[in-house]
Amino acid sequence: MATAAVALWQPREEGLREICGLLEQHISPNSDQCGIWQQLQHYSQFPDFNNYLAFILAHAEGKSVEIRQAAGLLLKNNLRATFSSLSPSHQQYIKSELLPCLGATDRTIRFTAGTVISVLVLLGRLIGWPELLQALVRCLDSNDLNHMEGAMDAICKICEDIPEELDVDVPGLSERPINILMPRLLQFFQSPHAVLRKLSLGSVNQFIVVMPTALFMSMDQYLQGLFVLAHDSSADVRKLVCAAFVQLIEVRPSFLEPHLRNVIEYILQVSKDPDDEVALEACEFWSAYCDANLPSDGLREFLPRLIPVLLSNMAYADDDESLVDAEEDESFPDRDQDLKPRFHSSRLHGSEDGEEVDDDTVNVWNLRKCSAAGLDILSNVYGDEILPTLMPLIQQKLSTTNDSAWKEREAAVLAIGAIAEGCINGLYPHLPEIIAFLIPLLDDKFPLIRSITCWTLSRFSKYIIQGIDDQNGSEQFDKVLIGLLRRILDTNKRVQEAACSAFATLEEEAAEELVPHLEVILQHLLCAYSKYQRRNLRIVYDAIGTLADAVGGELNQPKYLDILMPPLISKWQQLSNSDKDLFPLLECFTSIAQALGPGFSQFAEPVFQRCINLIQIQQLAKVDHVAAGVQYDREFIICSLDLLSGLAEGLGSGIESLVAQSNLRELLLQCCMDGGVDIRQSAFALLGDLARVCPVHLHPRLQEFLDAAAKQLHSSAVKEAVSVANNACWAIGELTVKVRQEISPIVLAVISCLVPILQNAEGLNKSLIENSAITLGRLGWVCPELVAPHMEHFMQSWCTALCMIRDDFEKEDAFRGLCAMVRAIPLGAVSSLAYLCKAIASWHEIRSEDLNNEVCEVLNGYKQMLANGGWEQCMATLEPSVLHRLSRYQV
Repeated sequence: MATAAVALWQPREEGLREICGLLEQHISPNSDQCGIWQQLQHYSQFPDFNNYLAFILAHAEGKSVEIRQAAGLLLKNNLRATFSSLSPSHQQYIKSELLPCLGATDRTIRFTAGTVISVLVLLGRLIGWPELLQALVRCLDSNDLNHMEGAMDAICKICEDIPEELDVDVPGLSERPINILMPRLLQFFQSPHAVLRKLSLGSVNQFIVVMPTALFMSMDQYLQGLFVLAHDSSADVRKLVCAAFVQLIEVRPSFLEPHLRNVIEYILQVSKDPDDEVALEACEFWSAYCDANLPSDGLREFLPRLIPVLLSNMAYADDDESLVDAEEDESFPDRDQDLKPRFHSSRLHGSEDGEEVDDDTVNVWNLRKCSAAGLDILSNVYGDEILPTLMPLIQQKLSTTNDSAWKEREAAVLAIGAIAEGCINGLYPHLPEIIAFLIPLLDDKFPLIRSITCWTLSRFSKYIIQGIDDQNGSEQFDKVLIGLLRRILDTNKRVQEAACSAFATLEEEAAEELVPHLEVILQHLLCAYSKYQRRNLRIVYDAIGTLADAVGGELNQPKYLDILMPPLISKWQQLSNSDKDLFPLLECFTSIAQALGPGFSQFAEPVFQRCINLIQIQQLAKVDHVAAGVQYDREFIICSLDLLSGLAEGLGSGIESLVAQSNLRELLLQCCMDGGVDIRQSAFALLGDLARVCPVHLHPRLQEFLDAAAKQLHSSAVKEAVSVANNACWAIGELTVKVRQEISPIVLAVISCLVPILQNAEGLNKSLIENSAITLGRLGWVCPELVAPHMEHFMQSWCTALCMIRDDFEKEDAFRGLCAMVRAIPLGAVSSLAYLCKAIASWHEIRSEDLNNEVCEVLNGYKQMLANGGWEQCMATLEPSVLHRLSRYQV
């Protein structure tokens, strides 16, 4: 039946002509793309439009290859959107037209057909297209280059997109597709045609991670094939050989172990391959080797040969795009593509588990950066062992003073920065000389030497600050500080960026040591603020925000605020509600508000009101962007919520009048129920902050806030968004201590969620566990009669979590809950007494006298209750350090 349907469909001449005409306009650079797109959308409403596209791709011999390719790519996109709603006869027609294209004389047609075929397999699976595998195998076995290449290209794309699809049982086939294809793919490693060697190797490489039986059983043949292809004349093939070794060392190192010396020897050779892409792929191996936890001895003997190769690769290539960028001084306007995407991370309450995202990640990854990363990792694994090889090379490069060797000098400075962490023990005695040598390079005539020197100095920030106590160290700190500030005002945009980022790193380490220099720092930063263009302006915001975090309330002096605030407020007023340059400014204000505390109140009202407006506009834009006058962008909501949190933290109860006169409560409730994870994360952080400083304004919707927060703690919600669960848990705890008995309706629901978190703490976010333990304690403190009856179910895991928490007022609240529950039902904790004792012993010092007395009473109560030897029995199970700490409580 299907074949009859296929045979019946024929395109109409008129339709063909119109669609080809549209496609011709579609690929013409000067046409009205928007109008053409609308016409194509109009045509796509016809049920057989995709048939026309398939026909044009397969048969429009008189048309240009570009038109036929455009038809194929449009067909691919349409199928992604509408495949399941196409009639079976149309699906069958499209498939039947694609298969002959695998052997088309034109490579573009073959490869376009391969792209569409891989999408069809993704959508309908192999089970829905039994003819495909037969056709592919026929092509592979045909000995005709076009057919072999067309089939290999389609297979390669299927392997890239859905490798697992080839390793399943297909009805009607005696064995899995991968078992039929694998021997043929491995055979093609020996093909005289480079394109077939490349496609077959690329296909097999896709299976390293999933490792089907077919590859596992052919591993020896695969490895032999890799060794044969290792010196292939095609750079593409050599690159794939390196990629295979990198993947194997990452996920299946045991396969390489018998051949490791040969592999290392080979990778060492190709790490300096004349083709930069091959060398880059090879250099990935060194980091992968170190990360694979293989014995470090395996690489040790190669270090004297490897380190010079990495250092040599770290010099800028002649075609590196940074060389062009480095010519741009501040008079060149920023291009749109210069503005990297920025990522605001929502507020998280508790221990920071996450790593900082390196801003450089959106830059191009190249041989220079990969080699520097390799040297960095080697320095962390082998430490000072690499210095005898590396330092003479660095000194030699730094001693060449002629202009033509500037790239060598720059690479040497980069290398010093790369090993700053791993080799610090060996470098430390020489640090004053190293810093003294680097400081004059801040004034080098070559901008890229000035910029890399900023970065390398920042890598030693911690140690520069450590030496500040003696006269020489203090003078050196001053020189680095002034040197970086001078570079912040460099005329070169690349140097400005590096200096500002380096200065932010120095600020984090220096903290209060910056206070004597505050005026000169602010003058430089605000001078940069007035002259920087948009891209680098973002980094100034970061440096100002970091400064505020570092010096805190010291900033709260009129002479500093007069320099800092007027330019920021002026910019704040200039930017429209849809301008994304507001994001870094909102973040900057958040840090300033927290640092100034009540001192920010003179600036608070317009800032608060703007945040409310931004949230309102965006919530409207989400449902009707025309009425809102802006496109929806949730980042405006997140940054505004976080700034409001900063205001709550800084102003304390001083924010109350602003909240009272606004509709923040309703907006916040909406945000707590938003579909966006990061919006909910920031919303619950703000809920907790408002609970601390003005809970009275949350009262009218209290139960709704509590219900929304409790929902985030269900196991499915925790899996989906642990950061939201963390903040919601913290907010419930903050509300509990403020609203007291009004919390009771949700107590049992919350406990039923917190207990599984504490019982399955392994592998969970540390912050969530701590907040769960604190909130459970606060609920027990406020409602002991509700929580205590369930104590025996959670006492052990809860006490284990309490041990992790640092001494502070939140831990005090949790222990008040512990004491209240034990008083209510003393027997509930008897079976967990040893855990309870360890939790109490985790305190360095309980500062609150009344809590200290309560803890004494609990311990002495159990000592009396278990007077018949039970107490001594329990004490005998505890370590001496725990017993020593318990002795403070008179037991």
